[in-house]
Amino acid sequence: MRCRVCRGRAAIEVRRHNAAFCGGHFVEHIQRQVQRTIDDFKMFEPDDRLLLGVSGGKDSLALWDILTDLGYQVDGVNLELGIGSYSAESTNYSRDFAEQRGLNLAEVDLEGEFGFNIPAAAQSSSRTACSACGLSKRYVLNDVAKRGDYTVLVMGHNLDDEAATLFSNVTSWNLDYLARQSPVLNETESGLARKVKPLIRVAERETAAYSVIRGIDYEIDECPMAHGNTVNRIKEQLNLMEQSSPGFKQRFLFGFIERGSAVFREGPPPELNACTVCGSPTTGDVCAFCKLQDRAAKRTGESND
Repeated sequence: MRCRVCRGRAAIEVRRHNAAFCGGHFVEHIQRQVQRTIDDFKMFEPDDRLLLGVSGGKDSLALWDILTDLGYQVDGVNLELGIGSYSAESTNYSRDFAEQRGLNLAEVDLEGEFGFNIPAAAQSSSRTACSACGLSKRYVLNDVAKRGDYTVLVMGHNLDDEAATLFSNVTSWNLDYLARQSPVLNETESGLARKVKPLIRVAERETAAYSVIRGIDYEIDECPMAHGNTVNRIKEQLNLMEQSSPGFKQRFLFGFIERGSAVFREGPPPELNACTVCGSPTTGDVCAFCKLQDRAAKRTGESND
């Protein structure tokens, strides 16, 4: 294979674009895809204060590298989830990346600040570990963004993540989730920060290749609590469809974004109230995070008795 740009030896093939690239031109290609996404969806401007959720994995670290190289000022925040050595290693990778590049990284210890970790949360509620983790991340990252006066919260969800989530929401006809699945979720007066996903044109294998080419060390191991979860099984099925029809995932996701998502957003948005415990926006009296925190704290207390 030859690089589409320089005709030198290619390092990676991108079948959905019917192209191959050498290392340097692949990096340029990925950065163009991210900048195009930022521009197309008007995600943010150069003077915005950006906060990136950093997990220590390939997607968030690659995105931090890309945005920094594109000239944006981006701070990171890492959430220590208490999932044994996996969480500790993820935090170390995030910390090392920031230190090597002189970037700002805030660290939040879920158990230290909120009194529970993800294993305890999963054991104390009907939620799966991944559901408890997602809820906790959304709450804490939004809280850090608002307290730090950041104008935009940046997430590292890639094409595979978003296509699998969409597939799950469509097959279960989860109308509320379909209404909220978007590259941009605007800030609300009730306290939700503007949230954007600049990686939605970049596949998972491409962020891995980008990280290798750029010399980014990242957490390779999968979270031990995510093994066999629904989204991972859907990703496997979508990968089979992508192999037989290159570009399927991008057509599926962007077809929804461009032609289908508005249908599910018709009508007034749900009315949000201030949580009576923490003040965060919620559709009820007490937000889901505070309920989870309360259940986990009770279980922890019972375990210590």
